[in-house]
Amino acid sequence: MVGAACALYAARAGLDVRVVDRGPVAGGTTGAGEGNLLVSDKEPGPELDLALLSARLWAHLGDELGAAVEYEPKGGLVVASTPETLAALHVFAKGQRSAGVVADPVSADRLPSLEPHLAPGLAGGMHYPQDAQVMPALAAAHLLRASGARLHTGRTVTGVLRTADGTVAGVRTDRGDLHARAVVNAAGTWGGDLAALAGVRLPVLPRRGFVLVTEPLPRMVRHKVYAADYVADVASDSAALRTSPVVEGTAAGPVLIGASRERVGFDRSLSLAAVRALAAGAIGLFPFLQRVRALRSYAGFRPYLPDHLPAIGPDLRVPGLFHACGHEGAGIGLAVGTGQLIAQALTGKTPELDLTPFRPERFEQAGTDGGDTA
Repeated sequence: MVGAACALYAARAGLDVRVVDRGPVAGGTTGAGEGNLLVSDKEPGPELDLALLSARLWAHLGDELGAAVEYEPKGGLVVASTPETLAALHVFAKGQRSAGVVADPVSADRLPSLEPHLAPGLAGGMHYPQDAQVMPALAAAHLLRASGARLHTGRTVTGVLRTADGTVAGVRTDRGDLHARAVVNAAGTWGGDLAALAGVRLPVLPRRGFVLVTEPLPRMVRHKVYAADYVADVASDSAALRTSPVVEGTAAGPVLIGASRERVGFDRSLSLAAVRALAAGAIGLFPFLQRVRALRSYAGFRPYLPDHLPAIGPDLRVPGLFHACGHEGAGIGLAVGTGQLIAQALTGKTPELDLTPFRPERFEQAGTDGGDTA
């Protein structure tokens, strides 16, 4: 998804773009995503600034591509089970408002007007009208098509070509060399591996997550609905399994249920503990789901960086190398903002957001890789 967005905005900036992928379009993390475009789960800071920029760009793309990518500006609803959790949610939302987020308090008695099938007894919540959703595989495919970029699928990058002075000259693949004055590393969870081919360190780690998919239903969940403790799980550095209920309907009918997080390398084996926790959490929010069949579950790997910020922009260690990876679970939402920033950097323009917090070489000073090299 991030690569598709970089291709779109780079091409619209007048650059000749080629996209190389060892698999099919959306064959990796993108195809395993829920398609969340969120501002609600981010505290004030660089990531929220990027999310707000992306939200504006997604709205424009929604007008342009609309139903083709199942863009749905349905809003998000964060719910709290106790007065204490609700109070913390109000404090969190106050900080977000100062950064430009629209966050509307919802009292307990108003929750049914937004979500009639929610469990009773919740303390209240917060409504985020800027949250939206797309179908990620469709979105990636349509952004690539709109870019006009030449697409090379089924082609593995095996090296980064360099000139005598170390400047990037393109990439080596298992089917021949491709020459270019700039290379953008948008390899997601495998971004660290691609960076290593250029001789630099970028400590991207896989963080596994499962999604449960129900049978198609009439629209019974109107928003993206999640428990307030989801925000803490997103920000956690723990390698252990963490789950918090996230439930949303889709334009096609199935309900998507998340979210789990754990660092287990690239192990794709089914975790019954994770799936059971997801089901229990979802039923806790929406009791009607107890009577609904789950048709399947699938796993994906979020590209995790230790400080929870993506790497975006030029790599000062290798002239001509740019990075656009490490977005963890927010890559679909942050993709288009990232693509615009990369296009601005590639064409010598001043990016509209300060790229300093996202600089790829920041981990050289930190000297940490998050404690897991799987």
